[in-house]
Amino acid sequence: MVKTEIRICGLGGQGVILAGQILGKAAIYDGKNAVQTQSYGAEARGSAAKSEVIISEGKIGFPFVRKCDILIVMSQEAVEKNTADLKQNGILLVDSSTVKEIPEVKAKIIKVPATENAEKVLGAKIYANMIILGALTEATHIVSEKAIEKAIESSVGKENAKINKQAYQKGKELLE
Repeated sequence: MVKTEIRICGLGGQGVILAGQILGKAAIYDGKNAVQTQSYGAEARGSAAKSEVIISEGKIGFPFVRKCDILIVMSQEAVEKNTADLKQNGILLVDSSTVKEIPEVKAKIIKVPATENAEKVLGAKIYANMIILGALTEATHIVSEKAIEKAIESSVGKENAKINKQAYQKGKELLE
């Protein structure tokens, strides 16, 4: 039975909760089991935020991530608070636009300039989360492209789906 524990963390306003929700939905669309939990500070923007997703082909007995197979960090604070929870030989996916110091870890490190590309290519930082999802799926194939695109549409609505899908594709391109 394959089970993958993923934590996406950063600051409120970066879309880490939405990214987790989309990833969880995509797993369901692919016929897998998934659970997604979230936590964030009292302030809507700027405080710590995290979204945890567990994807499994079997039953999920405990809904919270204990040790991450994949840790996605979108702020320096997120790296410092969460790196200890990354499994040895896991994957550390870093938004290299916002994270400058990465501690030594026994994991595969993938750097993606998500926020920088969101601003330059799409005109707003808010699409960095979709770029991160594109990089994640390109690196791991944890969910299918068809499922994630369907999850984007059902999460952000048809009017916002086009630009979010463009951001997702940009994330994939950054790893190709």
